[in-house]
Amino acid sequence: MKLVPSQEQRELRAAVRDFLAAASPTAKARQGYDPEVYARLNGELGLSGLIVPEEYGGAGAGFAELAVALEETGAVLLPGPFLATAFAAVALTRVPDKELLSGIADGRVAATLALDGADLTAADGRVSGTLPRVLSGMEADVLLVSADSALHAVDLAGEGVTRTPLDTLDLTRGQARIELDGAPARTLGDVPAGVSQDIADRLAVALAAEQLGVMRAALDAIVAYAKIRVAFGRYIGSYQGVKHKLADMHCKLEQAESIVRYASWAADEAPDEVPGAAALAQAYVGRACFEVARDHLLLYGGIGYTWEHDAHLYFKRAKTDEVLLGPPRIHRARLADLLEL
Repeated sequence: MKLVPSQEQRELRAAVRDFLAAASPTAKARQGYDPEVYARLNGELGLSGLIVPEEYGGAGAGFAELAVALEETGAVLLPGPFLATAFAAVALTRVPDKELLSGIADGRVAATLALDGADLTAADGRVSGTLPRVLSGMEADVLLVSADSALHAVDLAGEGVTRTPLDTLDLTRGQARIELDGAPARTLGDVPAGVSQDIADRLAVALAAEQLGVMRAALDAIVAYAKIRVAFGRYIGSYQGVKHKLADMHCKLEQAESIVRYASWAADEAPDEVPGAAALAQAYVGRACFEVARDHLLLYGGIGYTWEHDAHLYFKRAKTDEVLLGPPRIHRARLADLLEL
């Protein structure tokens, strides 16, 4: 097992971090999705095509590289459909489609994956049903849905599709209600139960990587603040109550980093270990991310509660991510089942 980042992964992290610092810093997150930034992200760095096989025009990189990219985009609260497209790419690596994979790889297609499509029906090349919450549903071009044990692709600009933006807690990344009324769909392939669960596990790992980035950025920000904020003649970082809280947050970050690296390694090298690693990732990292974001907001004091400060943006992204794939108790229960507890 190799959990130390390689030289290539460190270089990828540096490139993504430098690009985002210039093109999409955290201060810009509240402005919402910027198509120009997204186009540059794919055109200059090719991030959407990281895990797309080379035969489809992608980089053919592994999950560990995707985790690096997601950690950095999470750290700046990148708006737009990057995570949703990464989810779709994960599904398409298990049910390949040349047209969609090629479009994602060169940045022409922003896709999203329905996470709750149990009530959909598919017949005669058309899909019907309602999806109450679709990640980046307003920005995506293509929707991937699982219906009748098969994966289908729906053109979100086509007939029979109604999209309604939702008012969500996370101001930096939207969701939409999508109604499909006999919408034309292209069947990509069958999705047996085992493949469906494998996709879900890999989504959990990808989300945990983003959550790790949110945690790291929140902790870095409050540590920097504790070094300059003076109260009663002393830097607040010198107070026992503050320094102990920061130490606890750091311990959570270190554990989360180990879990994410292990899970991304398993996704590349040890498929049999992915179910347990994925369940552990969401059981621990999701809650830890929210706790770090919550405590970092509290340590700012009154300024952290103001609308102008970025602390609440991290708090809201952390809470939204925590429940995006189901609350932590679901993942704890699955982990317990896998461990036969």
